[in-house]
Formats: sequence, C-alpha cells, structure tokens
Amino acid sequence: MKALIQRVIEGSVEVDSATVGRIAKGLVVLLGVKAGDTEADAKWLAEKTVNLRIFSDNDGKMNLSVFDIGGGILAISQFTLYGDTKKGNRPSFARAAEPVLAERLYGKYVDTLKTILGDERVATGVFGARMKVHIINDGPVTVEITNDPS
Repeated sequence: MKALIQRVIEGSVEVDSATVGRIAKGLVVLLGVKAGDTEADAKWLAEKTVNLRIFSDNDGKMNLSVFDIGGGILAISQFTLYGDTKKGNRPSFARAAEPVLAERLYGKYVDTLKTILGDERVATGVFGARMKVHIINDGPVTVEITNDPS
C-alpha cells in the first residue's frame, strides 16, 4: 500500500458537483492499494498516518501529528499511485489491486482511522468515482508512506 500525504489548511472532495467529504486543518491522503496487500498493511498504514509528525510545535519543529493537533483526515482512493511508466509513455496499472480487494482495504484503512480519531474527524471520497479534490496545501508538505520494500 502507498499513501501520498499532504498537510493541508483545508481539503474537500466533490462527486457529481456535490461535496461528499470535507476537512479543515489536517491531512489529505491519496491511498493506493497494490495486488498482494493485506488488512494488516491497511491497519499499519492508517496507524502510521495518524502518528506521522509533520505539524509544527511551538518551536516551529515538525513534532506534532494530526492526532495531536485535533485535525482531520480526508482519505481518497487512488489506484493511479501504482502506475508504472518505465516502458513507453502510457502508465501500466498492472501492480494496482483489483477493485474488490482495493475497496476492501481502503475501507479497512478508513475504519482504522475512524477508530483512532473518531468518525467526525475522518472524511472520504467515493471509491471508484470520478472525483474533484480541492486542497489548500500547508507548507507545502507532502510525504509518502509505503509498505513497498524498495
């Protein structure tokens, strides 16, 4: 699994011109699931996301997590994170998980976030939908977390 995490002042997601998820200060997470990923991977990644210390403390050091600051997380499924562009100019998505597995593990990731932060601090997009994601970056700060060995 792979999470591309952006520290934001605010974030929202629209599907068919309707806002389906919105957070204030916190993290927008683009989540990719690859073939072979497990529920244990989803749980580990969610816990790592919540505890990632990328918010500034009183001394201006990145020392606080989204949990510490009372922020929210907007989690968006994004299979294109596993696009392979080594050959040619069109990405291959052969490493991405099949939709049934991806949706199940995305759900496990979100459920774990909600268990730790509470339902009110976690927002989502709609799995498999065409979405418009609105982000106001803070910093900008972008970090990737992955369970890939490379």
